[in-house]
This record gives sequence, structure tokens and C-alpha cells, in this order.
Amino acid sequence: VQLVESGGGSVQAGGSLSLSCAASGSTAGIMCMGWFRQAPGKERVGVAAIRTTGGGNTYYDPSVKGRFTISRDVAKNTVYLQMNNLKPEDTAMYYCAADFVNKQLARSYDYWGQGTQVTVS
Repeated sequence: VQLVESGGGSVQAGGSLSLSCAASGSTAGIMCMGWFRQAPGKERVGVAAIRTTGGGNTYYDPSVKGRFTISRDVAKNTVYLQMNNLKPEDTAMYYCAADFVNKQLARSYDYWGQGTQVTVS
């Protein structure tokens, strides 16, 4: 499974950005995809995740709930993260992840993208 993120960039506080993550390869059976972020000197933490099968249950870290929205396009094997009302503390490298188990916001996903930088000033 290969994951390619896009959509990062720089924005002022209060602004919005949208991230995309396209999965390719042996994607049949992927159950969950998520977005994680890692700021310099800090651990990687789960931001949002979505079931890619069934009803598409979503999971959010409390720090982003109400500001970030994760969604999916099953036909395109793509997951999106819409980030609104961004804050400087949202600055981090954002990584997409996928797994064949519903890992929700756990960091033990098997497949990871290269990351895309989000900077909020």
C-alpha cells in the first residue's frame, strides 16, 4: 500500500487548509485511514481517522473536534482532511496512515505516507 499526501502549506491563524491522501497498491481490505501530526520535538499524535468500510465512522482528537473534518471517497481510495479555524499550535508535519484493522487514532498503523507540512502563523 502506498500513500501520497498533498495539500499542505502555510496559512494565517483562523484560515483553512485541505489535505488529501490517495492510497494505491493492494488497497482491497483497508479498513481505516487516519491523519496524524508531529511537531518538532514532540510525539506523533492522531488527529482524525475514518472507517473506509461500512458506515464510515469518524474519530477525532479533542483538540481538533469541531474544526477539522475527515471524509472519504471510497471509489478514489482517497481520504481528505478539511482544517478550519487553524491555530499556530496546529503547525506540524501531517501524515496519512492506513491499516487493515480499525486502528482509530492509535499510532500502530502499518502504512504511512511521507508527510506534508502545515504551518500556521
